[in-house]
Amino acid sequence: MKIIGLIGGMSWESTIPYYRHINETIKQRLGGLHSAKVVLYSVDFQEVEQLQHQGNWLAAGALLAQAAKSLEAAGADFLVICTNTMHKVYDQVAQSVAIPLCHIADATADIIRHDGLQTVGLLGTRFTMEQDFYKGRLSQHHGINVIIPDEADREIVHRVIYQELCLGKIEPQSRQEFSRIMQQLADNGAEGIILGCTEIGLLVSAEDANIPLYDTAEIHAVQAAEISLRS
Repeated sequence: MKIIGLIGGMSWESTIPYYRHINETIKQRLGGLHSAKVVLYSVDFQEVEQLQHQGNWLAAGALLAQAAKSLEAAGADFLVICTNTMHKVYDQVAQSVAIPLCHIADATADIIRHDGLQTVGLLGTRFTMEQDFYKGRLSQHHGINVIIPDEADREIVHRVIYQELCLGKIEPQSRQEFSRIMQQLADNGAEGIILGCTEIGLLVSAEDANIPLYDTAEIHAVQAAEISLRS
């Protein structure tokens, strides 16, 4: 079994489901008392969040690259960044180590394409929804058309992520707002919706939408577990 290196803490609220999904998958595949071989580097999200909103992505990337090097030195065979937004610095992190780094958008795209969808809605931080590092990878590498909420709804989603979900707050009113936003995306042509922030799965589930939801934290974690079992 390969050792999984997790770069977590962004936020720690969503790193917990990663660990759970990884170990549940290993248990399902191997049975008995088997569990995953994991090393975790959990960053201080306050530092990362400040760099994000300052637009200092180079420094944020350097911080994650250092985490990646530490995990490599600790024996990790491959790496997973347990957040969508920080895949903006994917190349910087990947180039800092000699072991593979699994991209969350690629893992999600594999499932979407398997399901035969061509157009999906995307929810996430403003960085993920508005910038091209995520949408562009889905469209250019995987041929998936991506639509996002309007300006006002993007602000709601971003606010709920940073001011509620990353702090462990689950508000029924926010769930209703997300349900409304997801319905609007469906009305605009989305055949499914990517929960493109690893915290969103803490707030909404399949019953909150009438089209498929793709929980990137679960998808990414399951892929990591499956890679760890490959010879």
